[in-house]
Amino acid sequence: MAKEPVRVLVTGAAGQIGYALVPMIARGMMLGPDQPVILHMLDIPPALDSLNGVKMELVDAAFPLLKGIVATTDVVEACTGVSIAVMVGGFPRKEGMERKDVMAKNLAIYKSQASALEKHAASDCKVLVVANPVNTNALILKEFAPSMSEKNISCLARLDQNRALGQISERLNVPVSDVKNVIIWGNHSSTQYPDVNYATVKTPSGEKSVRELVNDDEWLRKEFIAEVQQRGAAIIKARKLSSALSAASASCDHIRDWVLGTPEGTWVSMGVYSDGSYGIPAGLIYAFPVTCKNGEWTIVPGLDIDDFSRKKLDLSAEELSDERALAHSCLS
Repeated sequence: MAKEPVRVLVTGAAGQIGYALVPMIARGMMLGPDQPVILHMLDIPPALDSLNGVKMELVDAAFPLLKGIVATTDVVEACTGVSIAVMVGGFPRKEGMERKDVMAKNLAIYKSQASALEKHAASDCKVLVVANPVNTNALILKEFAPSMSEKNISCLARLDQNRALGQISERLNVPVSDVKNVIIWGNHSSTQYPDVNYATVKTPSGEKSVRELVNDDEWLRKEFIAEVQQRGAAIIKARKLSSALSAASASCDHIRDWVLGTPEGTWVSMGVYSDGSYGIPAGLIYAFPVTCKNGEWTIVPGLDIDDFSRKKLDLSAEELSDERALAHSCLS
């Protein structure tokens, strides 16, 4: 029996990430090869012509799973009835702008979108924030949508996790699919902590730890961490544009695992509400290792945190606390 279509919202759909993301969703990369979708695409009025061009291309691609398209600049129309919302749209930081200026611009955007989601989306709508600063934008969205469950709001850490997996894969010359349980802790910023302490690689003789196979703690503690932290900047330098394809792919990965579940024994990194786990202040949206089942995420419990890791976790928590205070100062 054919499944009912799921309504999926992508904001900023005419932008670089949106343009890469919507065909992935329409092809089944987000919700599976047997799940029909209706795409809701939102962008700002100056981007309407471009948005309509994206709609035309989606029609021309004749995706079998794509059962409808809503392309609009009206936030209420965009949010009505959606079960999944991928919040890609945001105000980018421009030359000469202070962090507070960017935060204030994004607060206005997220206030409007949060209110529309709360009133018009499905009651159990899952929200993924992709627009930077992702952790704090997700936190603000929740504050403007108080009746939405905190378990249904998350932000993207999967791009950083995928980058970390890619670096280990290249270092060891193994398929990236054979590497698992690299953790991203904290903020999507230069304070994020890519942690390989529990990461493993599938080998002909069984699973072995990444740390054992790399056999170079100096590289793992310095170059590897810096490479993951600075990968976005390196892509901007090379491409003259920020990450789009990889961010879109990571967004699909994030939602797919959240909705369909993580494989047994595999953790993924998601920015979620801290409940105080691992000494992270409750109420921050912070990247943790999680498992997903039946549409619910659960923070992986009981991992030992060594002194080196403890300092990294606390540094990112401190930065996120400062960002939250800055956001609240913009609201007052």
